[in-house]
Amino acid sequence: MTDLATADLAAAELAAALARELEGEVAFDDYTRHLYSRDASMYSITPRGVVSPRHATDVAAAVALAGEHGVPVLPRGAGTSLAGQTVGDALVLDFSRHMSQILELDPATRTARVQPGVVQDQLNRAASAHGLMFGPDTSTSNRATLGGMIGNNSAGSGSVRYGMTIDHVRALDVVLADASRARFGPVERGELARLGAAQSLEGRIYRELPGLVERHRDAIATDFPGFWRRAGGYRLERLAGDAPFDLATFVVGSEGTLVVITEATVGLVPKPAHTMIAVGHFRSTQAAIAATEDALACDPSAVELMDRTILDLSRAKIEYAALGNILHDDPDALLFVSFTGDDRAELGGQLDRLTALWASHGHGYHTLRAETPAQQGALLKVRKSGLGLLMAASTGSNRPLAFVEDTAVPPQRLAEYTARFAKVLERHGLRAGFYGHCSVGCLHIRPFVDLSRPEEVARMRAVAEEIRDLVTEFGGANSSEHGDGLARSEFNRQLFGDRLYEAMRQVKHIFDPDNRMNPGKIVDSPAMTDNLRDASLPPAPPLRTALDFTVLAGGSSGPGGMRGAADRCMNIGLCRKTDAGVMCPSYMATRREEDSTRGRANALVKALTMADPAAALGDQRLHEVLDLCLMCKACKSECPLGVDLATLKSEALHQAHQRHGTPLRSRVFGAIRALNRLGSATAPLSNLPGRLPVARRLLGRALGITPSRPLPTFARATLPRWFAARGPVSGIGRSGDQYHSRPLTWLVDSFTSYTEPAVGIAAIELLERAGWDVRLADGGCCGRAAFSKGLLDQARKQASGLVDSLAGSDGPIVGAEPSCLLTLRDEHRALLGSDDPRVADVAGRAQLVDELLLDAIDSGALRLDPGSWPAGQRILFHGHCHQKAEVGTAASVELLRRIPGAEVVELDAGCCGMAGSFGFEAEHYDVSMTIGEHRLFPAVRAEPAATVLAATGVSCRQQIAHGTTRRAWHPVELIRAALAD
Repeated sequence: MTDLATADLAAAELAAALARELEGEVAFDDYTRHLYSRDASMYSITPRGVVSPRHATDVAAAVALAGEHGVPVLPRGAGTSLAGQTVGDALVLDFSRHMSQILELDPATRTARVQPGVVQDQLNRAASAHGLMFGPDTSTSNRATLGGMIGNNSAGSGSVRYGMTIDHVRALDVVLADASRARFGPVERGELARLGAAQSLEGRIYRELPGLVERHRDAIATDFPGFWRRAGGYRLERLAGDAPFDLATFVVGSEGTLVVITEATVGLVPKPAHTMIAVGHFRSTQAAIAATEDALACDPSAVELMDRTILDLSRAKIEYAALGNILHDDPDALLFVSFTGDDRAELGGQLDRLTALWASHGHGYHTLRAETPAQQGALLKVRKSGLGLLMAASTGSNRPLAFVEDTAVPPQRLAEYTARFAKVLERHGLRAGFYGHCSVGCLHIRPFVDLSRPEEVARMRAVAEEIRDLVTEFGGANSSEHGDGLARSEFNRQLFGDRLYEAMRQVKHIFDPDNRMNPGKIVDSPAMTDNLRDASLPPAPPLRTALDFTVLAGGSSGPGGMRGAADRCMNIGLCRKTDAGVMCPSYMATRREEDSTRGRANALVKALTMADPAAALGDQRLHEVLDLCLMCKACKSECPLGVDLATLKSEALHQAHQRHGTPLRSRVFGAIRALNRLGSATAPLSNLPGRLPVARRLLGRALGITPSRPLPTFARATLPRWFAARGPVSGIGRSGDQYHSRPLTWLVDSFTSYTEPAVGIAAIELLERAGWDVRLADGGCCGRAAFSKGLLDQARKQASGLVDSLAGSDGPIVGAEPSCLLTLRDEHRALLGSDDPRVADVAGRAQLVDELLLDAIDSGALRLDPGSWPAGQRILFHGHCHQKAEVGTAASVELLRRIPGAEVVELDAGCCGMAGSFGFEAEHYDVSMTIGEHRLFPAVRAEPAATVLAATGVSCRQQIAHGTTRRAWHPVELIRAALAD
C-alpha cells in the first residue's frame, strides 16, 4: 500500500471514529480541508479534517480520538489570525459555529461566562444592557471570537486604558493534551502541593511548572523584553511573583499549543457613557507620530494613526465614501485621539486642551472635533477597516503582508523607531501602509511583497530579521497583539535568549508531552518562509471564460483571470460578521465557513488550480459550496478586496452547464421577462395557477418552486401598455414660468413593468412634471436573470441587443428596479468587455430614478404637499442589495426625507433573503426566510402599524409582504403621493 493510500485510510478511520462519537459535524472532504488551510496570514497548510464541536464533551472526545490516531489538534475561532496560528497539519476544531453562547453575565461581579466561539461584539451587546463592556477592543470585533482573543492575547485600540486580554481573564475551562478536563484560575501557593499530588496531567502541570519557574527565576527577571505590550512567548513572568499561581492567565496567548479552551470567565469594565474624538490632520506620517506625546498628555483612551495609503483607498470605496466629505484639504496622515467618560463637559475640556497643545507646538494644520455618534460614524468605520483597505491595494500576488506588522516600542521612542523602520523598507525597495495604535507604540506596517517570486521571499526574510533586531534595540516587542504563529515563532530564541527559550520548550513538554497541541507555534517552529500560501500555489491552468474578469475590483485582478479574481481574498473574515451590513447573508443564516464569501472564494481557488479547471468548475461539491450564495453583490462593496462572488458564481454555473447541461428551472427563470410578458398578456387567467394548490404542487414537482411562497400577480395594464395608451402629454415640465424639456430614456425592467406597473407610472409622471421628455426603452431584457443562472451566452446576447438600442439615445437612462438598471453599469462590462465604447456610454448614463427626483425637488421643479398622506409619517426604508453595492442608498434616503415632516429611518437589516428566484426555489426557501428573520422581519414587526415601509427592490417588497404581511412602497410611489398639484 502506498503512503498516500495509507494516509487516506488513516484519515477515513479517524473521520469515522469522530462521526460515531461526536454530536457536532465532522468533515474530511478535500474542499472543507482546503477552506481551513488558510487564515488571514500569508500561510497555507491543509489540515487533516475539521470538527465543529457542540459542547465540551465533543471537544474532549475529539482530542482523545485524535491522540489515539497520532493526529495533532488545532483550535480555531474566526480564522482571522495574521501570523498563521490557525493553520496546521492537524484536526481543526472550529468553535465558531456551535460553541458561541454567552452562558452567564453577572453585572454585580462584572463577569461573563462565555463559550470560545462568542464574538466580541456579541458579548459587548449583551454587556451594554448593564452599562458594561469587554475592555480589549480589536478592529475585528464583529467577527473575532473570545477564544481566539484569549489564544492570541489580543488588545486593540483601547489598550492604553484597558490593557490586553490577559488582564481580563478570570478562569478557564480547558481540555488538556490527554483529553482530560480541568478548570484553571488563581490558586494560592499553599495549594500547589495538594494539586500536584494528583496522578494526572493536571497534577503534573501543578507539580512541575512551579519548579521550572523557580529554576529560571533569574532569566525570567532579566531576559523578558521590558515593554508591557507583548503577545509572544509563554508568560512565565506571570507565575514568578508572590501572587496566586494563575494558570488561566498563563495560558493566555499560548495559541492553542498548551490547552484547548471550552469556556472562559472574563471580566467586564464599565462602559463610558460618551466618546469624543479629535482628528488631527497632518502633512506627513512622521508629523502625526510626533504629535502623539501631546495626545498622551491629555489622558486619551486611544490614539490611532492612519496614513495616506489607507485614506486614498477609503475614498475609492462606496462603503467609506462619507469620510471624504468631512476631512479638510488633503492630509497625508490622520491621528484619531479618543476620549471616553461619563462627563461630556470634562471630555470637551480634554478636546480643548489637546487642540491648544497641538496649536502651541505646531502639530498639524487642522483638528476636526467629532463630539456625537453621528459625527463619529464615518471616522470609526474607516479607522476599524485599516487592514482590509490596505489589503485592497493588492495586485495579483503582490500583497501587503503581515510579518513585521506587530512590533511595539515605548511611545516616546515611536517617532525615531518609525523613521528607522522606514529606512529599512526604503533600502529594500519596499512600500508599506502605516496605521495602528500610537498610544501604545504599536504600528501595523505591512510591506507589499510578491511571495510567488523567490527573490521576494528572500527579501521578506531579510527585512524581518532587520526589524527583529531593530525592535530589540528599542526595547520593544516583536509580537505585541497578533502573536507569534508561523511568522515570528522562529525568532523567539533570539528575542528571549537561550535560557528563556529552553524554559518555554520545557513548558510545552509539561503541558503537551507528545507535541499534539497546535505544534510548530511559539517553540520548535518551522522557518518563517515555509508553508507560504502564494509560493506554494502553482500557476493557474488555462481556462477560457465567458466573462471578462479584468473588470473585477476595478481592473486590479491582474493577469490571473478568474482564479486571480477569486484569489484576491486574503481571509480577513469580514464576511463572517453577523449583525451589521449585508455581507454575507447565507453565512449569517448558517454560520458555516463554506457559506461565507471567504469560503466560496477559497473553494474556487482550489477548483481553478486543478489540472482541468473547466471540469473542476462542474464539481458537485464545489456547487454545494456555491449554492447558498444569493448573488446579492454585497461582497463587491463590503469586502475590502472587492471579491465579487456573484460574478464568479455566474461563471462557475456557466462552466457547469457547458459540461452537464442546463437545468430546466434555470432556463425558466432565465427567461423571466418573456414569462412576465406572457403572464401579463393573459392576465387575469395567468394568475389562477398561483392560487390553486394543485397547480402549485405541479410547479413544485416540475420546477422545484416552493408552494409556501405566493407568486407575483401579473398586471394586465402593464407599463408599456399604459405609456402607449395615454397619448401625447401636454402641460408638463414647468419650472417657474419657462417651459423646458430634456430627453430621458426609461428602462422598462423585467419585473415591476409587468407585476407592479404603478411604480414606473409614478416615476414617469414625476419625471415629466420635472421637465423630462421620457421615452420608453422596451428593447428587451438586460440579461440580469440569465446572468444569475449562469446562462451567459443568452445574457450576452440580451445585453448586446439592449446596449445597441440604448447607445443611440440621448440623456440619462433611468430605471426604478436596481437589479435591472445597475446591470447596465456592472454585468454588461463583464459580458461585453470593459473596453467596448457602447458599454461605457450606456453605463455612464445609467442612474436610478431616485437621484433625478431628488435633484428635481431640490431645484424647485417638483413641489411636495405638506398636506399629503405621506407627509409627517415615520418611514422605514430598506435598500436593495445591488443598490447598496453599486451606488449606495443615500439618494433614496434623501429623497424620502424631502417629504414634508417625514421621519426617515434607514434599516441596517442586511439582505432581505429573497434575491430574485432564490426565495422561490424549494430547497432555498427555509434559508431565505431565516435570513429575513435574522434582522429585517423583526425590525418591521417592531414598528407601529402606522409606520410606512419603503423598499427599492421588487424582491424586497415581496419578501417583506410574505414575512410580515405588511406592504412596502417604492419610494417613488410615496413621492408621487406627496406631489403638490
